[in-house]
Amino acid sequence: MSITSLGAGSGILTSDTLDQLKAVDEQARIEPIDLNLALENDRKDAFEIVDAKMTNLIDSITELKSPLLYDSREAVVTGSSVAVTADPGSDLQEFTLDVTQLATKEITESGAFGASTNNIATAAGSMTLDIKDAAGNVTTSYNIDYTDTMTLEDLKDSINSIAGDDVNASIVKVADGDYRLFFNSVNEGEDQNISITDNDGNLSDDGGTTAGGTNLTSGMTVVQDGQDALFTYNGQNVQRSSNNISDLVTGYDITLQELGSSTVSVEQDRTSIIDRIDSFVEQYNAAMTELNSVTKSSTDAETRGIFSSDSSIKSMKNDTRNILDTMGGGVATIYEFGFDIDKDGKLSFDSTVFNEQLDKDTNNVTVFFSGGDYTNADGSVTTIDGAFNDMAAVVEDYTKYNKTLDLFKTSIDDRISSLTDDKIAAQKRLDDKYDTLAKQWAAYDIIINRTNSDADLFTQLSADTSSSS
Repeated sequence: MSITSLGAGSGILTSDTLDQLKAVDEQARIEPIDLNLALENDRKDAFEIVDAKMTNLIDSITELKSPLLYDSREAVVTGSSVAVTADPGSDLQEFTLDVTQLATKEITESGAFGASTNNIATAAGSMTLDIKDAAGNVTTSYNIDYTDTMTLEDLKDSINSIAGDDVNASIVKVADGDYRLFFNSVNEGEDQNISITDNDGNLSDDGGTTAGGTNLTSGMTVVQDGQDALFTYNGQNVQRSSNNISDLVTGYDITLQELGSSTVSVEQDRTSIIDRIDSFVEQYNAAMTELNSVTKSSTDAETRGIFSSDSSIKSMKNDTRNILDTMGGGVATIYEFGFDIDKDGKLSFDSTVFNEQLDKDTNNVTVFFSGGDYTNADGSVTTIDGAFNDMAAVVEDYTKYNKTLDLFKTSIDDRISSLTDDKIAAQKRLDDKYDTLAKQWAAYDIIINRTNSDADLFTQLSADTSSSS
């Protein structure tokens, strides 16, 4: 049987020896690359956290630099007679609405039919459904065909299909043997009067037996008369055909809900603004806490920040902090509007101070944050970009596409890729080296084994010769 294990023949050039030599080589050539790879991967993990914090920060800044935020409106209603919403940028004012009559829809019912399956005509024909204004003038007409087999249920479906934009039809069982077709106007107001004319005289009241029925014509009864809404706006009489009113004051949507008086105050929606400022403060502090941690200088490797020697990350931290002191175009500082920063660099916000500034000059607060013409104490006007536009410009110089953070991430990825390639190449060189060495040792092992065998044979021959003499 042949011997295939390295060194099995000679006992000298063994696999264990070769593995030990390779391990020493790997320690010298591979482990340093692994350590650098581990460091770069740690840097990548730390960078991803920094990048996420800065993305959250710029998102919160973007919301605060938009003028639309400061144009948002909140309608505060005292009373229950109306509901009001106001579009962004609409007028700030207070007014009273006194509702004396709500708008209603026209409701008309037919005469009684014996069943919903009763035929409504003795022969084919047509009817005209008219919508009339308060003066009796026809504003809209619908032609509805009928047949001698059309039931009350069929007529209901036909009306809803043809005239459904203006009228909804439904069947109500008032009592046994008493079914009525109800017509509800879709719209409110006094100009929704509903009437039906039989064009051919074939309508029937008794299930299609007798022509000339009036249940759907002159026999119709008004259950609820459509009427306009009546109310006063700051004492001025107003009339509208609907309880939903959008043409009284530009940008206001008013819904009349019940009779009575209500006071409405349309104000700047400060709650939304303050919520977004609070979010900005939270995101700023989170970003700066992380930046302080990763750039911390220390002689102790355990506490030293992973980016303590990276000038780009340190510059981003310093610029993000320093812009707080200069943003606003020089007309004011954010510290005048309720912001403060402590010795540890933590930002805070006092909404009471902010509201006081809004009470004093809403326009100047809006302009300071989002840009425009700022009115100075002496009456002069300074055009500024806005504090949060200033801050966005600084932060975006790091966070926007192909800027500092993008390039920083690319450099880390490139180093990881390069080190990975180096490790693969170094490992291959070592594997090739020791594969070759293993083959060489196997050949040497055979030679040594043969030499040992020849020596053993010579020794035996010498012993045999000596014993025979």
